[in-house]
Parts: sequence; C-alpha cells; structure tokens
Amino acid sequence: MTAYDLTTLIERAERVLSQLEAWLPPTPPTINWDAHAFRWRKRGTRGWLDAVKNVARISVDDLHHIERQKKVIDRNTRHFLEGRPANNVLMTGARGTGKSSLVKAMLAQYGQQGLRLIEVDKSDLADLGDIVDLVAGRPERFIIFCDDLSFEEGEASYKELKSVLDGSISAAGDNVLIYATSNRRHLMPEYMSENLSAKHQPDGEIHPGETVEEKISLSERFGIWLSFYPFKQDDYLNIVRYWLETHGCSPESIEASHTEALQWALERGSRSGRVARQFARDWAARHA
Repeated sequence: MTAYDLTTLIERAERVLSQLEAWLPPTPPTINWDAHAFRWRKRGTRGWLDAVKNVARISVDDLHHIERQKKVIDRNTRHFLEGRPANNVLMTGARGTGKSSLVKAMLAQYGQQGLRLIEVDKSDLADLGDIVDLVAGRPERFIIFCDDLSFEEGEASYKELKSVLDGSISAAGDNVLIYATSNRRHLMPEYMSENLSAKHQPDGEIHPGETVEEKISLSERFGIWLSFYPFKQDDYLNIVRYWLETHGCSPESIEASHTEALQWALERGSRSGRVARQFARDWAARHA
C-alpha cells in the first residue's frame, strides 16, 4: 500500500467516524452536586442528573389546613436527615390540596442541611436502579420525587418501582427515599370485575383475585400513606385570604373578594389550595 492509499483510507475512516458521532448521544454533562434539586434527563440510552437552576420555592407556613400531613412528613424527613430509620411516603387524595407542594416545602426547609430532591417522570421509572447507584456513597440525602404517579392497565414500569421500594435483592441505600403523589390510593385502576374473581370458601377464608393482590402490593411498599381531602368553604376562603395578604391586598379588598373567590372555585369544580392561590393572583393583579 502506497502512502497515498494510506492517506485516502485514513480520510475515509475519519468521515465514517464523524457520521457515526452525529448519531450517537452526547456525553452526559458533569453533575453539579452543589445544586439542591435535580431532574433525571434521558437521551437515547443515557441518563443523567440535570441540576434545576430555578427551584420552585414554597414554605411549610404557606400550606394550610393539612397540619397532620405536615407533621408526619416533617418528622419522617428529619429522621431521614439524622440517619435514623425513615419510610417511603405515598400521598394520595384530592387534587390541588398540597401534596406536591409539601415535598417542595421539605426541600426549602432542609436543603441547607443536606437534603436533595430528584424529580423522576413515570416514563423513566425503569432507571430508578441507575439513579440509586449514581447517588450511592454521596454524603447528601436524596428524596426521589415521583409526582402524579399512576399506572394504566398493562403498564410494566411500576415493577421497577416495586423493586426499589422493597423486594429487590439490592437495597436502595440509606441515603435515598421515595416520595410519591397520586390521585389513586393504589396507584393503578381498580375494576368491579376484579372483586367478582374473588373466591369465598366454606371455611370463611377469602382468596382475592391475583390482579387485586398485584395492585395492592405496590402501594403497600410505601411505609407511610397520607390522605388529602377537599377543603371546606371556610378553609378555602382562609387560604384565599392568606395569599391576598401575601400579595399586599388591603383588608377591605380581601373582604370584597369572597363572593368572586367562591364563584372562581365553582367554575373550576374545586375548592383547593391551588385554586385559591390562582384566584389570589388574579384578584391581586386587578385590585392590589
């Protein structure tokens, strides 16, 4: 082979390599461990922890009429930070009542003490094992946050969640907990036909259908269950009042807002903290 042939071969190989590089996913960026919150990002088969630049801030004091839930979450989170036994948490119930906000409030409360938050989409639950391995050995304490979690019939991604919660031969590590929110208590749809498959024996023993057992076994792996309920009218108006005061509205303006605040909730079919805050923004923008 002549020198010319060798040069030509090298040039062709370089062109092929450059074309291949265009198809390959880029190298994941270096993790900024100084950040307090992360999102799990995925490109192709590669995943990485992407630091959240602007973290949504909400204080525990901003959340009203969920005092018991706040106490339980705060106690569990403090135990986790102190290296004491702590439980994974499943929060279920009415929409807009503070489930997700309570998790963010824990980050605001304890971020300076080493608490970190990793938000993982349901579509990426298969990577939970990789995330646990990635943070293993880190001095920080990580809460893996799965918001609005639910599974439809036939989805298999919940099996990885079951393994990480409890059931895998590999432990999740003492610096990782999972906090999840859902509108479904058992995270999966339940049908009347499943009750019909239960068998009642003469001795009184009941053998539920296997599908029921499969669904309940997922939610049972969370050590703490917390339920959130719709607010009463007075509670809703109290939350509206709090946010209007936060936005600088006068007492007279706040009193005048009650009728419209109730109409606002009626139009949306919900007297929730989220609806109260949305109304307060609108009213304050027009009257403050």
